[in-house]
This record gives sequence, C-alpha cells and structure tokens, in this order.
Amino acid sequence: MKLKSQYTKRKKGMTLLELTVVILVLLALIAILFVGARAWKRGADRSANILNIRNIQQAVRGHANMFNLDFGDTLASTEIVSSDGSTGYMKEPEAPGTLSAYTYTGDVPVIGSLYSPNNADDAVYGFTSSAEYQDW
Repeated sequence: MKLKSQYTKRKKGMTLLELTVVILVLLALIAILFVGARAWKRGADRSANILNIRNIQQAVRGHANMFNLDFGDTLASTEIVSSDGSTGYMKEPEAPGTLSAYTYTGDVPVIGSLYSPNNADDAVYGFTSSAEYQDW
C-alpha cells in the first residue's frame, strides 16, 4: 500500500526567491543600458561640438581669404554667423549638451588657434585637445 504525501504536489508559479533574482537581473541590465546611453550621448555631443567649431573655422578662413584679411585683423562675428541665418555664412550653432554658447575672439586667428575657442578644450567632455586643431 502506497501512501500519498501531502508535499508531493507542487503549485505552479515562481517562488519569492526566483522572482527576486529575475528582478535583480533586469535592474542590472537596465543600469548597463543607462551607462551606455550616457556614453553615446556624450560622444554625440562631442562630435557635434567639433563639427560646429570646424564649420565656424572654415567660414572664418574663407572670409579672410576672400577679403584679403591678415592675422589679427578685426572680424565681427556678425560677418560669419547670425541668429537667423539671414546674414553671414551660417546660422549661429547651438552648443550641444550642457556647454555654454559659443563666443568669438573678434579677430582673424593665426594658424593653430580658433575663432571660437571657448568650447574647444572642455575638460568635462574632453571635446578636443589643442593638438587636434593646429592645422585649422
């Protein structure tokens, strides 16, 4: 004669321990996703900033060549950029991320220096080092 045990029948579902492990794994994956997204955003901001500085620098060099300006000659920022894009060569670029707005030196820079240097060596983002724009 075989006796039935009251403990042999299992209920369907997950135990509290199993549910806790699943939640912890999901939280860990979400944390990794947020770290990756933050790194991606910083990289996108860095490249946008470098392109903005490069475009401004190209407009300055082209303007200086067209009007035969020497290094150190006065060059108003309104000749290069404007808030609505109606004058100058380009619309005023927006600084990406948490960076401050672009500022300009007001004169034609020598080779190896920038017309808009304020965001070029940002320590927080490490956007660019002085060695990267020496030939601009």
